[in-house]
Amino acid sequence: MKPWLLLGALGCLAASLLPAGCRRAPANRVQGYVEGEFVYVASPLAGALDTLSVARGTQVKEGAPLFALETDPEKAAHDEAMRRLAQGRANLEDARKGKRPTELDAIEAQIRQAQAALELSESDLARQPRLIRTGATSRQELDRARSTRDQDRQRIVQLQADLETARLGSREAQIVAAEANVRALEAALAKAEWDLSQKHQNAPQAGLVFDTLYREGEWVAAGKPVVALLPPANIKVRAFIPEEKIGTIRLGETVRVWVDGNSVPFTGRVSFISPQAEYTPPVIYSRESRSKLVFMIEAVFEPKAAVQLHPGQPVSVEY
Repeated sequence: MKPWLLLGALGCLAASLLPAGCRRAPANRVQGYVEGEFVYVASPLAGALDTLSVARGTQVKEGAPLFALETDPEKAAHDEAMRRLAQGRANLEDARKGKRPTELDAIEAQIRQAQAALELSESDLARQPRLIRTGATSRQELDRARSTRDQDRQRIVQLQADLETARLGSREAQIVAAEANVRALEAALAKAEWDLSQKHQNAPQAGLVFDTLYREGEWVAAGKPVVALLPPANIKVRAFIPEEKIGTIRLGETVRVWVDGNSVPFTGRVSFISPQAEYTPPVIYSRESRSKLVFMIEAVFEPKAAVQLHPGQPVSVEY
């Protein structure tokens, strides 16, 4: 056999024996990886972790309890705010009312006493002119009787004014001040209720409990995450498209994602196209593409498909 025919036969045999993994990938297929954007759930207040209601790797529904911190200080502040508000409302109600009925009765009794005294002083004054004519009294006694009568009259006027004031209640400025105090106490109670509610945190979205960062009994600083959630909507695939092909990709376009061990691809849609070019990331570079510019794209999936993808998982993206 001629040498060139032998070389050709050997070449065909070698090509037929190459494993499928060594065959060149389709031109419209690139490598990528799964990325997760976590939701870190924290309390704005500090405290010891009293209850951890979830375990790592479990799925939770929206609104499900995640954890609770100790609440003793917040409960005490809440109870104090409630008592202060009750006191403020009682003071306002008292300011709007007049005197108590017994106090009004006392003023009315004083008026009756003053009226009786006035009747006596008027009778005494009426007798004084006759006594002067008979010489039984002096002009000074007449003047004293007249002064007593005038004082009794003014006393009645004073007590009647006190009675009207008692029925009116506090002055308008005092009532306004009491109302403002009640509003301030209501705001303080609302703040205390909010503080108390923040010691219990629920899941803001349904998703996977990717990690728990504290154990029960440990001290948690204010704002420190206790649970890391991974909602299905936050699971995406990132891939890098060569610069010469990025013009063929559009937002909303359908892509197929292949995962090792799964013969059926996941269907997603392009949700982001980077406006900036970059060099191929080292994690997926190859000798022939490491110097080429690429554009990153992101694809998102329906929740049922997203939960089957895992952050860091390598994938193949066909566009």
